[in-house]
Amino acid sequence: MPVARAFPVIVNAVAGSGHAQGDLEAIREAFAAAGAQADILAARSGAEIVGLAERAVSERHPVIVAGGGDGTINAVAGIMAKSGLALGVLPLGTLNHFAKDLGIPLTLEGAVATIVANRQSQIDVGEVNGRVFINNSSLGLYPALVTVRENQRRRLGRSKWHAFFWAALTVLRRHPMLDVRLVLDDATQDRRTPFVFIGNNEYHVEGFDIGRRERLDGGAFSIYLTRRRGRRGILGLALRALLGRLHDTRDFEALTAHSIRISTKRKTLLVATDGEVTRMRTPLEYRIRPRGLRVVVPAAGQG
Repeated sequence: MPVARAFPVIVNAVAGSGHAQGDLEAIREAFAAAGAQADILAARSGAEIVGLAERAVSERHPVIVAGGGDGTINAVAGIMAKSGLALGVLPLGTLNHFAKDLGIPLTLEGAVATIVANRQSQIDVGEVNGRVFINNSSLGLYPALVTVRENQRRRLGRSKWHAFFWAALTVLRRHPMLDVRLVLDDATQDRRTPFVFIGNNEYHVEGFDIGRRERLDGGAFSIYLTRRRGRRGILGLALRALLGRLHDTRDFEALTAHSIRISTKRKTLLVATDGEVTRMRTPLEYRIRPRGLRVVVPAAGQG
């Protein structure tokens, strides 16, 4: 009888609060308890994550596991898209939006059990200027805030949330606005807005399901632009988001499209993809890849 191959498990060793050797051993033990073997591959940079994913794809492992937050999952998914191989998810980050939308258990034991059971599905992925994203992409306030926050952490050694607070004050004080031309499929629209949000499939934007998606295989982008302008309006929007009181028609213009082209007078823009910020040349070309990624998902009723 052939011996089953060990699951390659690419773990971001600095995700969330950081994963020590004991955490990696716990992952190995969880796979053993589920009757499988894990080959733990610890990465300490984005480049290492990509390199390990490329190696696992070249070795044609049927299931490649990514352990970390949404940024780590996105990095591995970007390499795996179109490979025909299946992505397993260990939600080890802070927010774990992707795992939640797939219904993957957030406990280590539950997530490992899902991976070992190996029930597979196919979902859409988004792409902007060749860069893949599994959750969302945004322009304007959010990438500006992330950039300032990371500068604060590097230069001043502030904690993530302390840096976030000061970054929010800095960005809102500058109050950047974007003048953009959107080509959504064949329709052209000009807008002035503090941000543009592009979701891989439709996001909820009200109630306690803010940021959740019912499905990831609808084959279209959701686009949100705020109707609010000025610091007071944007602060009010943020407050209602925290309280779960956003309202589509009052706070947002919501659109859908299969392809998006975004032009501005600027030669480059900061673009966030699943929380990672990159400076890209304009125009920005978005396209969706229907069912472009195979993923391991829970069986019906599991979770």
